Amino acid sequence: MDAPSEVLRIGGAEIAPGERAYLDLPVANLYTRGEVHMPVRVVRGKKPGPTLFVSAAIHGDEINGVEIIRRLLKLAALKRLHGTLITVPVVNVFGFNTHSRYLPDRRDLNRSFPGSEKGSLAARLAHLFMSEVVASSTHGVDLHTAAIHRTNLPQVRGHLGSAGVEELARAFDVPVIIDADLRDGSLRSAVAARGIPVVVYEGGEALRFDPVAIRAGLRGVLNVMHGLGMLPASQKHRRLDAQPFVARSTTWVRAQESGVLRTRVRLGGHVQEGDVLGRIADAFGGIEADVTSPCSGIVIGTSNLPLVNEGDALFHLAEFREGKSVAEAVEAFQAEYSVPIRFDPQEGGT
Repeated sequence: MDAPSEVLRIGGAEIAPGERAYLDLPVANLYTRGEVHMPVRVVRGKKPGPTLFVSAAIHGDEINGVEIIRRLLKLAALKRLHGTLITVPVVNVFGFNTHSRYLPDRRDLNRSFPGSEKGSLAARLAHLFMSEVVASSTHGVDLHTAAIHRTNLPQVRGHLGSAGVEELARAFDVPVIIDADLRDGSLRSAVAARGIPVVVYEGGEALRFDPVAIRAGLRGVLNVMHGLGMLPASQKHRRLDAQPFVARSTTWVRAQESGVLRTRVRLGGHVQEGDVLGRIADAFGGIEADVTSPCSGIVIGTSNLPLVNEGDALFHLAEFREGKSVAEAVEAFQAEYSVPIRFDPQEGGT
């Protein structure tokens, strides 16, 4: 599905093929009557093609995606763009400015889609994004990190049963793909309801830049654009040696005791059912309790806090039959992205 070649209208602005636009969509006013805007950057190629939206900071404290989009917009490769790129580096402007996941009323924006023009602040912001950004798009990539005090292994999530989603997920080219059901109120669910393929990229932690997650995310977005034909094929376009592995289920391992956690596994590590993931003890080194794995798989998320309460989510596991092979692919992936990547000069440097 290609976007029309005529003028694109967003927020009252008209952007013709070959043009760029910097837009500020009005969201609401502060108590002081200061205006709050959602920033949108649009790049249109001279040749027709898909319209891809790339969004970040739906949760205001998840900032890796903001840096991914900043680097994406600096790339010289966009001069050869086919179609249209719509980027929204900060969707939840309120949360971003206050270092918070949520909006001022404590609502989670990613449980408020598709929203309503006359609803809560979250509903109005969701409606604005859907009506101005999603309505003009043919595909989407939504950038996230783990919640505060947690870290996620770079991974792609999508409902692979929806048309076009598995192709996007595999094109992103990270070792782990999670086949995730659609969740009511999420952007992913609202976009899917419109028949638009969308994937979520997860990597790193809230309020921290993670160099590996940022480099992998930038390369992943470029991979998607190459896959959609939005960027010309390049002989230096690199992909991972192994095909991505798809996990059909994931599980959180929770603390059965309160105390001080000592972790014994690393992010991306392979675990077997019954393996000890960590050990919880009291502050005096007294009573100790092992945290064991209920399944075989890969560690795709961990808590960063050593102080835990009973019931806290500590380790996120993706279940794989080919656990060892996935772990090897993850290790190779992390090694490749642990050093700055030198793009083709036409793609804009590091």
